[in-house]
Amino acid sequence: MFFPKRAALTSLIAMFALMPPTLFAQDAHIGSVRTEFKLLGPNNTIEVERFDDPKVQGISCYLSYSQIGGISGAVGLAEEASEASVACRQTGEIVFNPAEVEEQEVIFSQRRSALFKNMRVVRMHDAETQTFVYLTYSTKLVDGSPKNAITAVNYGGIREDEIEE
Repeated sequence: MFFPKRAALTSLIAMFALMPPTLFAQDAHIGSVRTEFKLLGPNNTIEVERFDDPKVQGISCYLSYSQIGGISGAVGLAEEASEASVACRQTGEIVFNPAEVEEQEVIFSQRRSALFKNMRVVRMHDAETQTFVYLTYSTKLVDGSPKNAITAVNYGGIREDEIEE
């Protein structure tokens, strides 16, 4: 016997299971600018968001990316461009537990098309120079994009041999 409510619930659960999880909880929409007018549906825009590094207190990253409008963009079927820019800055005292911060870790992921395309930000830890390096790029099921952007935040203090008397 066919149960439409059960089928709908199963479909909904499957849809959410296929969506990539967002790997951060402290994101904020900063603003957007219109880049192209669309008669039907929302305009094409460049979006700017901020997210805080989930394991390194005191570092915030600002991410800009294009958002396709029109009807396909409004219903979530447009495949977004692979370009993005990232700038991470010290916004407070930098505090982290070295045991919890991996050498390389995905700290942000956002779906960029209906299927199989994601934009990611990876934090890399350069312990030798006391620097966190943040790289943004896009992935796709078959092939990703070589387009990327990088930024770095040094958390080290002034060495004794650099102090002038």
